[in-house]
Amino acid sequence: MSRPGSPPRDADKRHTRVMAVVNQKGGVGKTTTAVNLAASVAAAERRTLLVDLDPQGNASSGVGVSPRTVERSIYDALIGRATLREVMVPTELESLRLIPSKQDLVAVEVELVDDPNRPHKLRDLLDELLREEPFDYVFIDCPPSLGILTVNALSAADRVIVPLQCEYYALEGITSLMTTIDRVKSGINPGLDVEGIVLTMFDPRNNLAHQVADEVKKHFRVFESVIPRNVRLSEAPSHGKPALLYDVESKGAQGYLSLARELLSAESAPAQRKTGLAR
Repeated sequence: MSRPGSPPRDADKRHTRVMAVVNQKGGVGKTTTAVNLAASVAAAERRTLLVDLDPQGNASSGVGVSPRTVERSIYDALIGRATLREVMVPTELESLRLIPSKQDLVAVEVELVDDPNRPHKLRDLLDELLREEPFDYVFIDCPPSLGILTVNALSAADRVIVPLQCEYYALEGITSLMTTIDRVKSGINPGLDVEGIVLTMFDPRNNLAHQVADEVKKHFRVFESVIPRNVRLSEAPSHGKPALLYDVESKGAQGYLSLARELLSAESAPAQRKTGLAR
């Protein structure tokens, strides 16, 4: 959707798939999914960018970039002090680049309060970067809220990936999130769609986990790949590594590699891809 004083997005200009990893509920494996899915796609030799849009900076530290050592971050880009190219840093994986975050990002809502373009700041920054740097995939790790940062991610994204822990209150949170996605889709990003829901921290011995999974599948597109509870997956961030670099044979790493294969398979069969909210 074009805006006054701003050129429309050139849909043919780029072939990058921009994925916002979103869930306003904390502790569901959102950052774990953003980090490990981005790393797994990069391991498949797709040029990949991970954007850390959470002031906690956990996605940054999860790929070995400590927020304490970051001189310029996504905050500097959003307030106009730098471009994304200027804040982008390499990671241990050759095909994976990072836009880091740190605590000062909490101030961005105040900084942009009078900016009429504030829902689109990230979108415009990404469009500028992608004209210069060809990426195949961009993954945006969103904060656990539905504030201006998440709205920016949804404005910039083509698709949404929702990590979902199979627990009692999961469906309540999904309803609120889908309402927000619908509002963004109808207001500022009509091309936005839901790529799918990823079941995380799944314990096959838990009957409730199976019940929640079955209920979610009645209403939404759910990835076939399931991410299990896994100690090695939980340990990897403390070592500053995605799971595939920490222990590629672990069930957690294999779960995300499977998810990446499932996501990439949509490239060769776009007509068969099932997206949207209801099935």
